[in-house]
Amino acid sequence: MTFALWCVLVASMLPFVWGTLSKSALPYDNAQPRLQVKTGWRQRADWAQQNSWEALAPFAAAVIIAHLAHAAQSNIDWLAGLFITFRLLYGVAYLVNLPTLRSLIWSGGLVCVIGLYVVAARAA
Repeated sequence: MTFALWCVLVASMLPFVWGTLSKSALPYDNAQPRLQVKTGWRQRADWAQQNSWEALAPFAAAVIIAHLAHAAQSNIDWLAGLFITFRLLYGVAYLVNLPTLRSLIWSGGLVCVIGLYVVAARAA
């Protein structure tokens, strides 16, 4: 399996990281986990989780399409690794409440996804 495909697995796990952090308050009500009142950084962790789910599909599709188009593997791997880096930084920026930086980091991840489509188009 390529590095980029491993990055898809990592991207699939990121929502669980942010979701676990959002539910780290005690006591935790497993019977109604979505109804728990979350404030501060835990609320932002929940929002990071939601956004991570939203970012997963376009990223995974872009990696698969680039692979199917036989784009240069080094380009795919580089863009996928950079996307994961941006998504990790995005979550941290969300947790520490840096909205402008978070938006810039989010944009970097989007550029990586678009870049995957560009390398696929060039290879096709």
